Amino acid sequence: MASDVLDDPAKIQSKRLAETRKSLRKAEMLLEASRKIASFDNLDDALEALVELISKELDAERSSLFLNDTLTGELYSRIAQKTLSREIRMLNNVGIAGAVFQSGTGEIIPDPYADARFNSDVDEQTGFTTRSIVCAPVKTAAGEVIGVTQALNKKKGKFGQDDLELLEAIAAQAAVTLQSKQFVERMEKNRAQEIEFLNIVSDVTSELELGSLLTKVMGEATRMLNAERSTLFLNDEKTNELFSRVAMGDALGEIRLPNHLGIAGAVFTSGQTVSIPYAYADLRFNPAFDKQTGFFTRSILCVPVTNKDGKMIGVTQVLNKKTGSFTDDDEARLRAFTAQVSIALENAKLFEDVQSMKNYNESMLESMSNGVITMDEEGKIVTCNGAGMRIMNVEPADILGKPAVEFFVNKNAWLPDRIKKVEERGEADVLMDVELEFGGETISANINVLPLLGEKAKKLGSMVMIEDISSEKRMKSTMSRYIDPGIADQLLAGSDAENFLGGKSSEITVLFSDVRSFTTLTESLGAQGTVEMLNEYFTIMVDCITREGGMLDKFIGDAIMAGFGIPISYDDDEDRAVRAAIAMIVELWEWNKHREAQNKLAIDHGVGLNTGLVVSGNIGSPKRMDYTMIGDGVNLAARLESACKQYSARILISEFTRAKLKGTYRLRDVDMVVVKGKTEPVKIFEVLDYHTPETFPNLMDGVGYFNDAIQHYRAGEWDKSVAKFSEALTANPGDELVNTYIARCEQLRASPPKDWDGVWVMTSK
Repeated sequence: MASDVLDDPAKIQSKRLAETRKSLRKAEMLLEASRKIASFDNLDDALEALVELISKELDAERSSLFLNDTLTGELYSRIAQKTLSREIRMLNNVGIAGAVFQSGTGEIIPDPYADARFNSDVDEQTGFTTRSIVCAPVKTAAGEVIGVTQALNKKKGKFGQDDLELLEAIAAQAAVTLQSKQFVERMEKNRAQEIEFLNIVSDVTSELELGSLLTKVMGEATRMLNAERSTLFLNDEKTNELFSRVAMGDALGEIRLPNHLGIAGAVFTSGQTVSIPYAYADLRFNPAFDKQTGFFTRSILCVPVTNKDGKMIGVTQVLNKKTGSFTDDDEARLRAFTAQVSIALENAKLFEDVQSMKNYNESMLESMSNGVITMDEEGKIVTCNGAGMRIMNVEPADILGKPAVEFFVNKNAWLPDRIKKVEERGEADVLMDVELEFGGETISANINVLPLLGEKAKKLGSMVMIEDISSEKRMKSTMSRYIDPGIADQLLAGSDAENFLGGKSSEITVLFSDVRSFTTLTESLGAQGTVEMLNEYFTIMVDCITREGGMLDKFIGDAIMAGFGIPISYDDDEDRAVRAAIAMIVELWEWNKHREAQNKLAIDHGVGLNTGLVVSGNIGSPKRMDYTMIGDGVNLAARLESACKQYSARILISEFTRAKLKGTYRLRDVDMVVVKGKTEPVKIFEVLDYHTPETFPNLMDGVGYFNDAIQHYRAGEWDKSVAKFSEALTANPGDELVNTYIARCEQLRASPPKDWDGVWVMTSK
């Protein structure tokens, strides 16, 4: 009977007619959909119409269509809300939609909550329950996936293969129109941005006052890149500092920093743009500003600012893009913006410099602490300020109106010759640390001899500026025996020099380092080779310390003792010490490459860091004085350096240093120890940031296993501890500290200690 039905010509004809009608209806629907979508002027209306069509044709409760944003790697859709349009965005590899976009293959999800890719957060927020999903990619004729569309909850029955094919057909029919409208929208957006950009540049470049110009530039850069904050730094060539003006109450204040430090300094010195998605992961970033202001820096985009001649004049720094990380497009727009405003910046800076010079010239004689003497074309002394009178120990009648050749005589007779040469050449002359004699007393001075020129380079005479550096020179000579000359200069600029030498008690971070197997090295190198090696080694290590603002205390044979927080303290002295220790290892390894290439022995060393109270000052006898640091804080740092050998480590820090670190470092909890000469245990940590994947494979996994093992170890759970240590050893077979602990655990398991508290007593220094 069934065969008769199948063979019935009327039935077959009827079935074919039904399929034909269905195909025609589908074709008409797709053609109508294409026409309808193409009729809309903008992408929002096209998306809304297409979503309604999908819901209707697939008999679904809801539907959505997402297009891919190639700039951000996100899928986005628009939702109409009254007269506004709200945009929904998600990464194009997340959820069901992301999976279909990545694979380019449609899917039917009969039970979304059973699918691990499904994100139920949207259901929880909206109160909607997703029971089933059919999702298809939106592909162009060339096969490029430009988005995805999906329908939710079929009203009657379940989504089937016919629904998926229909959804794919609708998506394919609409793809070309959607792509073209997406392109048009992008072009219109770019055109609007260009018009806005030109208007911004026109508005900004009309400003001549530097403070207002900087404020405008920073405000527009922040708004243009959708960021939270921005700063424009200009270079001060006189001080080698980057400076900017910021709002402080009702006035503008100035911030300054050396033009080679931090992210801004790196961009200024290299001329290369820097984009950092995670600021605190970059060692160049200084978190001190965040701590002072309460601002949290997440991401940074910093571009150089150059003038029309290609000269670097500053940097622009934009912080925390509100939607993700800064893109290549953001970088291009910021570079174009700074290029346009650079001329205005130079003009404003020049205007400010001219204004400042005018004010300076008017008040110079009254305000300068240096001696200033001016002479006319005939060489007669016309003016001399109060500082000059005091330095030269004269009264106005003794100097004014007299020819320079008659006033500067005897041991000072060389100065008129210098003045004459400056007048002849028309070029300034600088004399550093020279001696002059007035009233029988000799002074040390820095002298500037400058030509005085009027309009069209007309000669008006000359000017001599005398800076008395006698007392500073004596003090600096003494202080430079102990500390970096740069730090000595800073101390001399303030009022702490006497306190520094006289002694004080302060909390600082002490660094000790020591070369491993030094005796073996000296035997192979000989006396001359040892001295040469140590000089090279100390040069590299001291640079690492002073770069971070540390003070070299002394060399003890092949060991180094340094302090951070003395004589000048910073908010992040502990971080500076850790960064210095990391740099010491990294640069030592680089140096070893050169040594090995020359068939020389490689050098290794250990570093110990501790933060605590120390007493510092000039200590010794009247015949021999040395500036040094003493106290328990120093002793513990030395013990930790020595402990590096026992724990197969290169950098060990105390719990006191770790507690004050502001940055994030790769640390592992090494032990709780009682060092020789003490009774209270101290927790110590190993710093591992200098390692590479080659020198420490699977570092984070290994650290995780190690820290778990330490917890079992301190609880006296020897079997569990050994198991975890074994996992750490599997992650990194070359981890000698793990072998040390496995041996220690086996020893303790064989002879369990009484009253075990996890503390290890060190019996040697």
